[in-house]
Amino acid sequence: MTEPLRWGLLSTAKINAALFKPLAKSKRNTLFAVGSRSEESARAYAAEHSIPRAHGSYEALLADPEVDVIYNSLPNHLHAEWTIKALEAGKHVLCEKPFALSLEEVDAMTAAAEKSGKVLAEAFMYRTHPQTLKVKEIVDNGDLGKVLTIKGGFTFTFNRPGNYRLDPAFGGGALWDVGCYPISYARTMLGLEPLKVSGWQMTGESGIDEFFSGQMLFPGDIHAQFDCGFRGPFRAFIEIVGESGTLHIPAPFHAGKKTKVFLSRGGEPETIKIEGQNSYLGEVEDMADAILLGKAPHISLADSRANIAAILAFYQSAKSGKVVSLKKG
Repeated sequence: MTEPLRWGLLSTAKINAALFKPLAKSKRNTLFAVGSRSEESARAYAAEHSIPRAHGSYEALLADPEVDVIYNSLPNHLHAEWTIKALEAGKHVLCEKPFALSLEEVDAMTAAAEKSGKVLAEAFMYRTHPQTLKVKEIVDNGDLGKVLTIKGGFTFTFNRPGNYRLDPAFGGGALWDVGCYPISYARTMLGLEPLKVSGWQMTGESGIDEFFSGQMLFPGDIHAQFDCGFRGPFRAFIEIVGESGTLHIPAPFHAGKKTKVFLSRGGEPETIKIEGQNSYLGEVEDMADAILLGKAPHISLADSRANIAAILAFYQSAKSGKVVSLKKG
């Protein structure tokens, strides 16, 4: 067996903790280094989390010849810049969602990946979870009949002054942060891209959308609707309605190790139990498959680009008050 892939954390962001257990459990990956904006913070973080190597700048982390994979968990507005720098430094990159804030950034990241020959993928962890794969199987098998509509929501209360999620200059906003999930879920289950979208937002003092609701029209006259936000209690769900059945997914985005979905076809709902796993293990192993075995990442760069295109169209609709048609290509 080859040596495990050595991962470097680009920043000391809170989300990093989600990868600690998956990297420790994986036989093909290991947490090796962290880079921060100062030597002091890097060493303190490394000591706290038993990370072998600490770098006092992002540049130093990327220059480390022993680091194989970079996990880019920087604020949204820095995803493109530092992903490209990491690729140019010869590193594979797993970049947190949302992948980027414009199609131009996505295209630049894609070009950098192609030029470097390194693997680049978006860290949409729910996509590689067994529950998502099972739901996709149910939809594709026709167990619901023709899909008519998909409904979803993802909200929680968030009011942390100074956090990038509340700053429009940093790519803040509920749609970027949590709305990207139900949009991606609908696209994934249908295997289609929306033709038109319409959106409405409630903005906060900083100008970011604190609550957003939207609708999508897909080919075949399939409709989808969702809401997301930083206001109100935590809730996350997806419901897929077909001509002959309904599938309710009560924990679509963070399913965990044991989960259930509920299939209703005219009688009592059927409980489908799914043996899951750590929500983030799939994306770690997916990177190993791509790097070590040459498999295509579960989420393609074209897929990530399409999700960003939909989000941008929603913002355009909310600002203009009009339905927006998505351009192809």
